[in-house]
Amino acid sequence: MKPKDKYLNFYYETVKEHGELKLDPQKTALLIVDMQNEFVLRDFGEALQFKEAGEWERWIPFHDRLDDIVIPNNKKLLDYFRANNMVVTFGRIACLREDGEDRSPVQKSEGWNNMLMPVNSYAAQMIDELAPLENEIVVNKTTDSVTTGTNYLTLLRFMGIETVVVTGIVTDQCVASTVRGLADDGFKVICVEDACAAGSMELHDAELKIMSVIYCDVLTADETIETIEKNKKKKSA
Repeated sequence: MKPKDKYLNFYYETVKEHGELKLDPQKTALLIVDMQNEFVLRDFGEALQFKEAGEWERWIPFHDRLDDIVIPNNKKLLDYFRANNMVVTFGRIACLREDGEDRSPVQKSEGWNNMLMPVNSYAAQMIDELAPLENEIVVNKTTDSVTTGTNYLTLLRFMGIETVVVTGIVTDQCVASTVRGLADDGFKVICVEDACAAGSMELHDAELKIMSVIYCDVLTADETIETIEKNKKKKSA
């Protein structure tokens, strides 16, 4: 399997192949990160703050990508995992106290990272298109990474998961820290390039280039499904 030229980083420029991606579909989980009302909706949450601050125009490409590419591809993956009775999980920013005192210092800091979203608030919920079903795991985090300060890694091990397909926002922050956490803990990781978004495409592409091969395989949603199907056929052969 050859890394995509677009995401070929310095460390793998001279490596033509890094081995075929092997996985067990029944030991593979989907993880959707932070696709929440606060960050995704155009008429609520951060979008309203950007409009009030007079900086909405620069965020329009981000929201266009969410609406046109990221949400549809997350839905495609979600439907596929559900149809194939595979594990579906969600990670979301949500504090347990109304005053947010249980948040990490990063999320209490001034500026863009200052997020106060109590667990039962409308802001903290996943968007309607990607709403969790009963029996799907939702992990609440007061950090960027889904793996830090939560029991997510323990839950994966209890369920026998070996590979995690990661999607969501934003690529260069919560998604990236989660991918690294999973990889460092021994899980195989697929980061789905067209099911993620960052504030800019420059940040999105740069982060995927940094993580490619070292921490994860960077695939599209269609390539991810094709890979799972290919491994499913091999297992049943």
